[in-house]
Amino acid sequence: MMEMEFGSLKFISSFEDSLVISFRHSNITFASFPSPTLYNQRMAAEVYRQAIGNLQLHPQLNSSNHPQKLRNSSVRLVAKDFISSNCLSRGGCNHPGQRNYSAIRSSASQTSVADPVSAPLKGNKSGTHKKSNEAALILIRHGESLWNEKNLFTGCVDVPLSKRGIDEAIEAGKRISSIPVDVIFTSALIRAQMTAMLAMTQHRRKKVPIVIHSESERARAWSQVFSEDTKKQSVPVIAAWQLNERMYGELQGLNKQETADRYGKEQVHEWRRSYDTPPPNGESLEMCADRAVAYFRDQIEPQLSSGKNVMIAAHGNSLRSIIMYLDKLTSQEVISLELSTGIPMLYIFKEGKFIRRGSPIGPTEAGVYAYTKSLALYRQKLDEMVQ
Repeated sequence: MMEMEFGSLKFISSFEDSLVISFRHSNITFASFPSPTLYNQRMAAEVYRQAIGNLQLHPQLNSSNHPQKLRNSSVRLVAKDFISSNCLSRGGCNHPGQRNYSAIRSSASQTSVADPVSAPLKGNKSGTHKKSNEAALILIRHGESLWNEKNLFTGCVDVPLSKRGIDEAIEAGKRISSIPVDVIFTSALIRAQMTAMLAMTQHRRKKVPIVIHSESERARAWSQVFSEDTKKQSVPVIAAWQLNERMYGELQGLNKQETADRYGKEQVHEWRRSYDTPPPNGESLEMCADRAVAYFRDQIEPQLSSGKNVMIAAHGNSLRSIIMYLDKLTSQEVISLELSTGIPMLYIFKEGKFIRRGSPIGPTEAGVYAYTKSLALYRQKLDEMVQ
């Protein structure tokens, strides 16, 4: 076991237990990675390089309050023979004369892709492009609505965001401003669509979200974009009723407290929090999950498989249903899952599996989050574009 601290950075190396890199700021543990001994050498190398990328690209570590030796110290804490034998240097096992970058590429069919590029150094004429084998999935529950503010059952009634909800959507956008977004899915309800649009106003790529109208031939024809350059600077937004909030039936529009007084707290709690008991003439969570998960598997997962980065702005129950699928939760586990309004969650889709990465770090408030290597490179490229 080897343990060293530099100011607010703590690095622990244990070849029997785990590699842990902790950055403690506002009571946060920044990142924790499995032990290299539990994986093959290639996996160990990837884990270590991700850790170094996370630390160097974290805005608080790169601030003027932290000396340069702090940002580089983690590289020197592992024995040199272990680094070299397992390709754990920051350059990894790249061939001489090459280094890795992130390029932002566009085409008419895919608006934005973060591709790792093996780019030659000066004097090296050769170079190959390699497409990323992972995709980001961002989930955002809409900001507070005007009926949330009034403590009314909303369900599928189409109510807009409150002032607080607008602020939450903008804050959510700041949190995901350095994560690539190629396509957006929302429900058919205005509060989810407002959240997606407001969030994208904060994205550093400044691409414009455009709602795709496919409800009729005329709608498709009249909403066409004929400039290829404009298409490249746009993000398609697909609205689907299958992502709508759970339909609350005869409870919609009723005050939650008054409903509890009328029917009893236990009955209302069962309607709201059970998995398979619907309110009068409404949907249960199970019924909501049937449509939301089916749509996710049929329409959204193929986008991720093709390498596109997806954002979903939807509702508490439709997102709980999707998270149940992603995290393989039981019906008992999902009923206790609570999602805050306007707080994005990040998953990475890689090799057919979903890996939760937590909530991205905001500009003023940090949360537990770790960039993958390709996301770190994407953020680095954005930083270079604004310099």
